[in-house]
Amino acid sequence: MEQSVSARWLKRYRAFFLILLLIVAIQLFLAYKSLDIVGGGSGSGFDAAEAPASPPPPHSQARVQPPTRTKLTAQQLGFQPECDILAREAISALQRAKTKDCREHIAHIACAIQAGRFYAPQLRSSCPAGNHTANVSLGCFKDEKDRRLLAGYYSSSKTSNSPAKCVELCLQSGYPYAGVQYGRECFCGYDTPPRAAKLPDSSCNTKCLGNAKEICGGFYAMNIYETGIAKFTAQLAATTPPEETKRVRIAFLLTLNGRALRQVHRLLKALYAPEHVYYIHVDERQDYLYRKLLELESKFPNIRLARKRFSTIWGGASLLTMLLQCMEDLLQSNWHWDFVINLSESDFPVKTLDKLVDFLSANPGRNFVKGHGRETQKFIQKQGLDKTFVECDTHMWRIGDRKLPAGIQVDGGSDWVAISRPFVAYVTHPRKDDELLQALLKLFRHTLLPAESFFHTVLRNTKHCTSYVDNNLHVTNWKRKQGCKCQYKHVVDWCGCSPNDFKPEDWPRLQATEQKSLFFARKFEPVINQAVLLQLEEWLYGPYTNEYANLHGYWQSLYHYEDVHGAGDDLARSIGDSVMRLSARQAKLDPLELIELTHYLHRDQYKGFLVRYRARGSTGKPLHLEMRVRPTQQGKLARNARFSKRLRNFEVSTDFDQKEQIARNFGKLLGPQSDLLLSYTLQANADSGAASHSYNLTLLWIDPLGRLQDFNELHVEDSTSDVINHSKTLLKHPITPGIWTAKLIGRNSIYAQLKFLIAPLAYYKGYPLAKSSEAEALNAGLTVALPEDFEMPVEWQQHLQTDDEQFTMREESLAKGKMLGQELHSWIDGLVGQFFQLRESCVVEADSEVSLPLCSEVPWSSLAPDPKSDVDALLK
Repeated sequence: MEQSVSARWLKRYRAFFLILLLIVAIQLFLAYKSLDIVGGGSGSGFDAAEAPASPPPPHSQARVQPPTRTKLTAQQLGFQPECDILAREAISALQRAKTKDCREHIAHIACAIQAGRFYAPQLRSSCPAGNHTANVSLGCFKDEKDRRLLAGYYSSSKTSNSPAKCVELCLQSGYPYAGVQYGRECFCGYDTPPRAAKLPDSSCNTKCLGNAKEICGGFYAMNIYETGIAKFTAQLAATTPPEETKRVRIAFLLTLNGRALRQVHRLLKALYAPEHVYYIHVDERQDYLYRKLLELESKFPNIRLARKRFSTIWGGASLLTMLLQCMEDLLQSNWHWDFVINLSESDFPVKTLDKLVDFLSANPGRNFVKGHGRETQKFIQKQGLDKTFVECDTHMWRIGDRKLPAGIQVDGGSDWVAISRPFVAYVTHPRKDDELLQALLKLFRHTLLPAESFFHTVLRNTKHCTSYVDNNLHVTNWKRKQGCKCQYKHVVDWCGCSPNDFKPEDWPRLQATEQKSLFFARKFEPVINQAVLLQLEEWLYGPYTNEYANLHGYWQSLYHYEDVHGAGDDLARSIGDSVMRLSARQAKLDPLELIELTHYLHRDQYKGFLVRYRARGSTGKPLHLEMRVRPTQQGKLARNARFSKRLRNFEVSTDFDQKEQIARNFGKLLGPQSDLLLSYTLQANADSGAASHSYNLTLLWIDPLGRLQDFNELHVEDSTSDVINHSKTLLKHPITPGIWTAKLIGRNSIYAQLKFLIAPLAYYKGYPLAKSSEAEALNAGLTVALPEDFEMPVEWQQHLQTDDEQFTMREESLAKGKMLGQELHSWIDGLVGQFFQLRESCVVEADSEVSLPLCSEVPWSSLAPDPKSDVDALLK
């Protein structure tokens, strides 16, 4: 009877029993898999990536072929490599590198790494370790799930865990203690395990999964070892120097790029004092900035420019090479200084120079660097420190993974530092028998962003470790969501981040530095926002008077005739020459020579660019003039469309900065080699109670022949705040010169239309076009970017020219593309005159035959007084 009842219950509820069994099976499976989880979410020094792949089952071996490895031939490379290169990333770099020299450099390093003769496998730290000795076993200890003995860092590995591996990982991360548990787990910590938790050695009885001959703890039982380093504690900086303390002298190392001459002058004015020294490195490609700053040497005995210059790129190894070379130059100079502080044109002080000197005088011999403030293994992975990079062809090539040397702590953070003279002497003059420093120099010459880790890592592992202060004296305007857009992938095989420019809305961050030991802020760019700089200067030095000349104006050079000309100037010169001819014709003058193009902004609004040139009047006397020019694009918005009414700043440009949400081609100089994009601002929906809308739109790119060259599908969502969007087009270069049209259309209507100019070129690689073949190659681009089999929607046809019209215009465009000399200039002038408005002019010299105001007396001219950037005022 009982059996029949049981059978009846089992039969009635068998579905529930099956579900219960399934749940138990899933729980067991998840419990098993949870033991394989790597790194506890913090990264891992040795994880499943090191485990060999499981072999395929026997029955599948006949069908599944192993992936074939690309093998590069000597014919492909242009030389015979030293070895058969195996690393996939190295092969990729070799396939992409453009020059033979670069490929040879990559191959040489890849082969040396492959042979195990490039990096040092083990290094010895010389930072005092106290009573700690590496790999000393402290015994077996009882651990608890909720109160870990070593709570600093955790990782798990099914295949490679061992006491030696765990000690190496924890030492690298800066922990004095390492513990292995349950065969696969590694723990790191700062605190000595309590004696009360000591267990008999027999309680730790689980074999290591990385080495079955060793024991790796047990169930909540941990074998603990010393890593051989003491717990690191950064020094606390003194804030006030004792009485009668000798005041330090500072060497300001300015590493500059770009053309922001006036901002550099402004920075020098804020930092200058006769007792300090100013050593300036200008990027090798920046001829204008170097030439202009060189003029300061004859005026100021404590300002000098580096003669050995480097072409540096974001994240490049050349940045560290440049810094070390400049520091060595400073040591070899006859200047006396106690600290080096490196700054760029984007830095500006947030305290007066006297306060900085007081602070450093209170901390002689200390070294100020900023640590990353996160778990070290996560930092290593984020920075790519476990990868080898090679710099050549103005690119950082990633060529494979690497294992960092054992025995050292890895540290890093910011590449802006303030370091003492003794430490500078140590890193710039390594002794041949100093294996540690020699190996670290080699390691960081093949590291991404090396200056962000080199000084920190050297400090942590040498006798200078007791001088480490975790403060680089800077506040940086990090906005990770905006700043991490992989904007440097054209120069580095990595996704990098960059800080944002300070703007008035960021003022509270600057004010908050007042009570902190912070003396500089970055980044500032007056071409993006000058108002915050003015606010900062008034905060430091008092308010400007109402009589202060041109306080809200900012000028930045775009082109200068003395520059070393190359292909990069061809477009600016072509348009600048055209504006010069149009301006001279308007004034009834003969144009002679284009001198300079300068961006002009007033109250952070772009007012156009200034064209300074020489011309000849009716008397034959040379004249020197300047004209303000305003670029325009001819746009139309639909009047009755709700979307169009909220559309602002609808424009075509290049060089869109996703971080600052602005196209940096302020002058709208577009040519046959430009990478076009359209940007616009959609204003917030003013009616907060209205239903939210989304818009599916199409952007048509129509060339001067009336042909569709490309299109973008846009999906735009309503927002409660203004949103800036941009859309790129992929066109085949050279694109056709002439008047282009961008149309934003919906299903049945046109929302916006914009006509813009692609200007023909009058120069090729810095020289005037002299051959029809050269002109045709630049100015007669007639290819269509869309594939031949593209089926165009019928409703788009109404926006394009007919086939007959396109054929006629094609013949005309081909003829114009071959033009040279005066004929070419007339074509360019006819186009430029439609899209660049000539606003106002001035004359440089008095007693001129033209009745124009003096440039020194009009507020917009590049020759107008600008006392905020007048570095000569320091001489008075």
